[in-house]
Amino acid sequence: MTYQQGEKLLDEILQSNIQLENHQKVIFAVPFPYLIMAMSEVADEGRYEVAAQNCSDKKSGAFTGEVSAEMLQSIGIKYCVIGHSERREYFLENNRILAEKVNLCLQNNIIPIFCCGESLRVREENNQDRFVQQQLEESIFHLSAEQIAKIIIAYEPIWAIGTGRTATTEQAQEMQMHLRSVLAGKYGKAVADEIPILYGGSVKANNAAELFACPDVDGGLVGGASLVARDFIEIIKALKK
Repeated sequence: MTYQQGEKLLDEILQSNIQLENHQKVIFAVPFPYLIMAMSEVADEGRYEVAAQNCSDKKSGAFTGEVSAEMLQSIGIKYCVIGHSERREYFLENNRILAEKVNLCLQNNIIPIFCCGESLRVREENNQDRFVQQQLEESIFHLSAEQIAKIIIAYEPIWAIGTGRTATTEQAQEMQMHLRSVLAGKYGKAVADEIPILYGGSVKANNAAELFACPDVDGGLVGGASLVARDFIEIIKALKK
């Protein structure tokens, strides 16, 4: 979207006057040039926040075109998406690079929204559980229990995004439960139960309520449906009460 289109979209969503409860939150992850505009839009909204879609894995230095976590922190950004499937696939971001990004976010008091998920090939080979566990182990398991408790996890079944294949509600819950069990194995059940785990497999207005009803689905990482105001409003309304 252009700046003007993004501003209009935010206005439409915010003007719907949804009353979010204390345990609910909506985070708009917008492109770098729109961050300050989006923060201005949600400034008086309480339960609405803004996230960057990415940050550099370098603290500072001569890396023209990169945006550091420190830069994001300096304009008041509190959240940053790390390791989105498109960043992994198209920009070859590996687990080691993502671990650096997680570290830099936490050092700058930015909450990472850490994405994990498997491709169609991995799913067809039935290796999805081990694959996503390795993503967690190599990118966030170096963190202390205090640090991991600050992170948001987002599971993306890449094989069900834009492929015409759809993950069932049972498959979504199955993987969300597996992720929580992996976290519990490392940090204990109490810590694992407090970590929000989002589902990001083509969440839409017509399936959000069913997905969010799953015991281990705490919310959604919403793609295309977030660009249509009426659809995203319905998804927000479907959040767990």
